Amino acid sequence: MNGMTERGTDDMGTERITADGPRTVAELTAAAARGERAKYVYFWGHRPRRDGSVGAGCFSQWWPSPFTVDGTVYATAEHWMMAGKARLFGDAEAEARALAAGHPKQAKDAGRSVRGFDEEEWRRHRFELVVEGSVHKFGQHPELGAYLLGTGSRVLVEASPLDRVWGIGLAADDERAQDPARWRGLNLLGFALMEARQRLAAAAGSSGPGPGGALI
Repeated sequence: MNGMTERGTDDMGTERITADGPRTVAELTAAAARGERAKYVYFWGHRPRRDGSVGAGCFSQWWPSPFTVDGTVYATAEHWMMAGKARLFGDAEAEARALAAGHPKQAKDAGRSVRGFDEEEWRRHRFELVVEGSVHKFGQHPELGAYLLGTGSRVLVEASPLDRVWGIGLAADDERAQDPARWRGLNLLGFALMEARQRLAAAAGSSGPGPGGALI
């Protein structure tokens, strides 16, 4: 973790727009107010397409995509996030349970039981933690990385009607999902994936993500 705040601001609280677009709902709404038109990719759930190929479901934290960091294997990005959460608060027992979990739901439960949890401290670190996990996940699985980069500069949106932190609190077929000013959630996962996309593109020596369109 490098101290980046979840809202994409610097340490002084100044608004930051990255080369790959907005990182908060406020930035996205402000861009829309200026007349800038965004293209969206909505996702929710972690199932592949009917033909078994990679689709937007790979953006889910629960998508089965084991990756290794410093010799430790994480079964999914959810395992990474919850183990990291436990590590942040020094709960080795919860970390071990998260890593050993046979299903991402069990990893999530382990993360929810972390001792010494502090909400403000978690808010300061959670966004960067998920960005880092996404970089590892998509960086170690070429087919997933290609799909992510193939979204170009599109805004990635977790259209979960149940999640107002990592998602937008709305389903993709809700008319309000087309207007970020009407979203009911922060869409942190979508913005974290966009940050990971930018970092992977930069690491590949590209000036930015691909044009997109072919994979969506």
